[in-house]
Amino acid sequence: MKIKQPQPFTFEAGNRAVLLLHGFTGHSADVRMLGRYLQKQGYTCHAPIYSGHGQEPEEVVKYTPEDWWQDVQDAFQHLQDLGYEEIAVAGLSLGGALGLKLAYSKPVKAMIPMCAPVFYDNEEELKQGFRQYGKEYKQLEKKSEETIQQELDDILATSTDTFTGLGKLIKEVHDNVDMIYSPTFVVQAQKDKMINTDSATYIYNHVEADHKEIKWYEDSGHIITLDKEKETLHEDIYQFLESLDWSVE
Repeated sequence: MKIKQPQPFTFEAGNRAVLLLHGFTGHSADVRMLGRYLQKQGYTCHAPIYSGHGQEPEEVVKYTPEDWWQDVQDAFQHLQDLGYEEIAVAGLSLGGALGLKLAYSKPVKAMIPMCAPVFYDNEEELKQGFRQYGKEYKQLEKKSEETIQQELDDILATSTDTFTGLGKLIKEVHDNVDMIYSPTFVVQAQKDKMINTDSATYIYNHVEADHKEIKWYEDSGHIITLDKEKETLHEDIYQFLESLDWSVE
């Protein structure tokens, strides 16, 4: 069975731009509803898909976070090439970590990390999440449970570089969040079982932004952009963006 591959998107609207970054093993659908909502409010939104993502699990682990960091820089450049000078960034999970790195590496208008890890104490949870993603993908391919189990065992046995790279990225971000001066809105789901939720408090306490906010969402899990409180999240992000001092209408 051929599975339709997800695509990056650019929803053009006004002169203010938002770069939307998905999570590990996710793709642009993670942030698509948020992108459509913000487009209706007059914000142009662009979401890339990291190398190997949105495809079979074998493809994901052919790449490392260094590749995905390059994808994020290319996506930021894409918006600049389209003429956008003020670009806010909102990233989910791994996308939040990559977005934080972007915020201390480039001149971003604002940063919105959503359930973003800065402690690499969740390798087992990441591998379980990867296994679940792989299982669902291979079930769509109509493979037997036994075949799926064996193929995922084989993938995880040879994916050390990917997970080592995730640890390295998260530690680097942890050590550099105090280099972020852009306005920051930290979003964290209370029921997040994927990451150490102390990450949210750490980010909030350590970014050097004069304008910073934090909000906990009591009824949401890790993929907060698709969970019960997504409409509230959309509105909160919009209100935060509106509170910024944009030079363009």
